[in-house]
This record gives sequence, structure tokens and C-alpha cells, in this order.
Amino acid sequence: MMKMMNRVFVSIMISFFIAHQIRFSFAILDPNDFLALQSISKSLTDMPGSNYLSSWDFTSDPCNFAGVFCSGERVVALNLGDPRAGASGLSGTIDPAIGKLTNLTELTIVPGRITGELPAELSELTELRFLGISRNFISGEIPATLSSVTRLRTVDLSYNQLTGNVPWAVGSLPALTNVVLCHNRLSGSLPAFVSQTLTRLDLKHNNFSGSIPPGFLPVSLQYLSVSQNRFTGPVDYLLPQLNRLTYLDLSQNRFTGPIPSSIFSFPITTLQLDRNLFSGPVQPFNEVAIQTVDLSHNLLYGEVSPLFSTVQNLYLNNNRFTGSVPTTLVDRLMAGNVQLLYLQHNFLTAVPIKPTEVIPVSSSLCLQYNCMVLPVQTPCPVESGSQKTRPTSQCMEWKG
Repeated sequence: MMKMMNRVFVSIMISFFIAHQIRFSFAILDPNDFLALQSISKSLTDMPGSNYLSSWDFTSDPCNFAGVFCSGERVVALNLGDPRAGASGLSGTIDPAIGKLTNLTELTIVPGRITGELPAELSELTELRFLGISRNFISGEIPATLSSVTRLRTVDLSYNQLTGNVPWAVGSLPALTNVVLCHNRLSGSLPAFVSQTLTRLDLKHNNFSGSIPPGFLPVSLQYLSVSQNRFTGPVDYLLPQLNRLTYLDLSQNRFTGPIPSSIFSFPITTLQLDRNLFSGPVQPFNEVAIQTVDLSHNLLYGEVSPLFSTVQNLYLNNNRFTGSVPTTLVDRLMAGNVQLLYLQHNFLTAVPIKPTEVIPVSSSLCLQYNCMVLPVQTPCPVESGSQKTRPTSQCMEWKG
């Protein structure tokens, strides 16, 4: 009997100790953080199919809530929304009380239907390193007060409805490594980015305009995409400085001037400079090791360089190239080493292919609408039109 009583006593004491620890753990959460989480939860709603907020029961320890991570008595990371692939996410707004979580180092909101503006109170999160609020319906402007968050490394506000300029104060953040603002409605000129650790800058599909002066982008950049904007001006002094780039997409803008020869030696796999106003001859220094080069829909002229023979997918169509297609380029195409060669809508006068030769099934060639009779008939994109050869008057008038 005595042993049984001892066991019961021990069991009661263990239960009391556990309960006490739970209550103690709950009690030490900073009151400001506790109230901030309550306000944040009231401004959000689970969308159909999401059960993220079901664990946010404020009669228990908030540090056990889904997406809440604590260190000591403070919340240090907040991942709002259901992280499961395909989950519906949250709707609502971002409550300004978010600024009370002053020890946050990470704030993310997964795809959903969060609306409204980014609260200016984000500037109070001076410990924040990672800010990721993408694929929602955030509107308004990027707060210039983010310049107070000097430890920010990653800013991902992509796929929202943000408008206005990127504040120059944001460009001055010293520790940035990743800036992803693509697929918004941002406009105006680009600020100078001073961070010497910035490696990724993704601004595609916005309404930015103006030029990008040399020195506005740090030499540390490895990924640069500004496609589908309205940028203008030359890049021949800007790009040679960015020789660490492994990805470059300047397509669908209004850049002008020559294409610097040095970029064909960059360690990249895809070079997209299409649909701009680049002009002049194109002269790489050495054989081009880039897998895909797209220079189409520009104002480039001169002869096609044989140094492009090592490119697997080469788009030179819709320019003003003249002369004969290099023999080395045709040889590699016939050997199946060049997978795609688009030369349509230029002023080329010859291509060393015999009418009896057969283009490999694995390769695509388009030559139509040049200043020559096509030696072979090959399928071309629909946008190339139906005319096989340029009018003689155009070929006589064109002087390169």
C-alpha cells in the first residue's frame, strides 16, 4: 500500500510540475508580443481549405502556435499562412501591431489574399533579416521607412499590386543580398543599390523607366532581371562591371546603344537581350559558351560572328544582319550541335546549305525574309509571316 501511495504521489507531483512549466512558459511571453499576436490574428481569416489559425488559441502558449517561433520571452520569427503546397492561405490585412514584435528576424506571409498596404510600423522591426510577402494583393507604395531596418538581407514582395517608386532609402540598405520585386506595378527610375553583398535583383514585369547609370548596381550581382519594363539608355558602361553575373535578362525594354562584347564571356547559361533598341555590330571576344543567346528584335547590323557557332540556341532574328551565315555555324547545325538557329527577318544574302541537305530533326532553322532565295524550306514561327524573301528594293537600299 505504501509503495502504491508513493507512486501516486510521484505521479501527482510530475503532473503538477508539467502543468506548472506550461503555465510558466506561457506566462513569460512578453506582454507586448502577446497583445500583438492577438491583434494580428483578428485581422486575418483562414480562406476555405486552410486551417492555419485553428492552433492560435490564446488560452495556451503562443509559442506553440503554427508559424510562431520564440526565443526566450520574445517572438523571433513569424510565418503567417499554411505552408502546405496548394493551401489556400489567409485573407485580411497586415495589422500595424506587427511593429510591436521588435525582436522579429523573419516575417513571411505565404500566398493568399492579403490586401491593404504594408504598414509603416514595419520600420520598428530593426532586427528583421528576412521579409517575404509574395503572391498576395498588397497595394500602395513600399514604405521609405524600411530604411530603418538596416539588417534586412532579403526583401521579397513579388506578385502583388505595389505601385510608386522604390524609395532611394531602400536602395541604401547596407546588408541586402536578395531583392525580388517582380510582377507588381512599380514605376519611376531605379535607385542606386549600395549593398556590396547584393547577389539577386529581380524587377521584371513592372513599369520602371529611365536609364540605369554605371555604379547603380554593385559588382556582387549574380542574378539580374529587369525584363518587361520601360528602361532606356545604353548599358555599355554598366554591364562590363557586372562580370559575376550568372543570369541576365534585359528583354522587352528600350535599351539603346551597342551590346558590350565582354558580356559574351560572362559565366551565364542564358542571355536575354531581345526586344530592345540595341544597335551596332555584335563582336564577341572569344567563342561564346552561353547555351542560349537571344538578341532578336533589335537594330543590330553587320555580319553574324562565327564565334556564335558554339551556342546551342541562337536567336538573331528581326535585326539588320547582312552577309553570309558563317560556315562553322551551319556545320554545327547540320551535326545537331546547334539546336535552334533563328535568322529570319534580316538582310542576309547567303547560307552555305545545299538544297539536297536535310536539317536534323533535333534542330530548328528559320531563314525566311532575307535577301536570298532559300536553299531549303524549314518550318518557322507563325509570327515570321508568309513571305519567304525580302523585296528586292529593300535589299538594294539596305547598306548596313
